[in-house]
Amino acid sequence: MSVRIRFNRVGRPHAPFYRLVAIDRQQARDAAPIEVLGTINPRNMKKPEAINVDRIKHWVSVGALASESVVHCLKVAGVWDQVKPGSSQTAKV
Repeated sequence: MSVRIRFNRVGRPHAPFYRLVAIDRQQARDAAPIEVLGTINPRNMKKPEAINVDRIKHWVSVGALASESVVHCLKVAGVWDQVKPGSSQTAKV
């Protein structure tokens, strides 16, 4: 099983809200995740709602790859510097 860290969209139409999740790479976007790692409101990315940095570090350390959009959002939020592995590992989803 290959795990990815990516977004799971929730929220109303025209009012997106995303959960940051660890999920099997072959699952659909809205499938049940292995673990919810946080939430992000794209309308206010400078201030993330809640991100569990320790759990993201754990998943990256065991080989999970973050999608490019997740890496970008974590950089904007100022969290990626705490999480990033030795080499920049990202996955195209």
